[in-house]
Amino acid sequence: MRTEPLRVLVVDDAEDTARMLRGLLKGAGHEARIAFDGPGAIEAAAAFRPDVVLLDLTLPGMGGVEVAEGLRRLPGLAGCTIAVVTGYGEDVLPSPSPFDRHFLKPVDHDALLAYLASLRAAAPPRP
Repeated sequence: MRTEPLRVLVVDDAEDTARMLRGLLKGAGHEARIAFDGPGAIEAAAAFRPDVVLLDLTLPGMGGVEVAEGLRRLPGLAGCTIAVVTGYGEDVLPSPSPFDRHFLKPVDHDALLAYLASLRAAAPPRP
């Protein structure tokens, strides 16, 4: 069981939403960073090496599906959980989906924090 906080990257072009989620995550004891577009998400993930990415589906520069696929190819992110956070239902996601979880906006904060707690409890400690 992991005792240290999760590293979470929040990716959303709605800056208020991204900042609000970062504040929620930090308040829950996680380490959180934000990116506001697709290319910035790839760059931030390569440097930050998050445990979890909360990724909007519609982003400038690259769409969320393309970003998720790019994240899956990054060295060192093999165990990263990618959750899509969007106003669209699951029916718009490709099959197979590059996402591990789907959260509908506006995000239920309790459900999100419970999901992250379950990931943290199941994760091995960082080396």
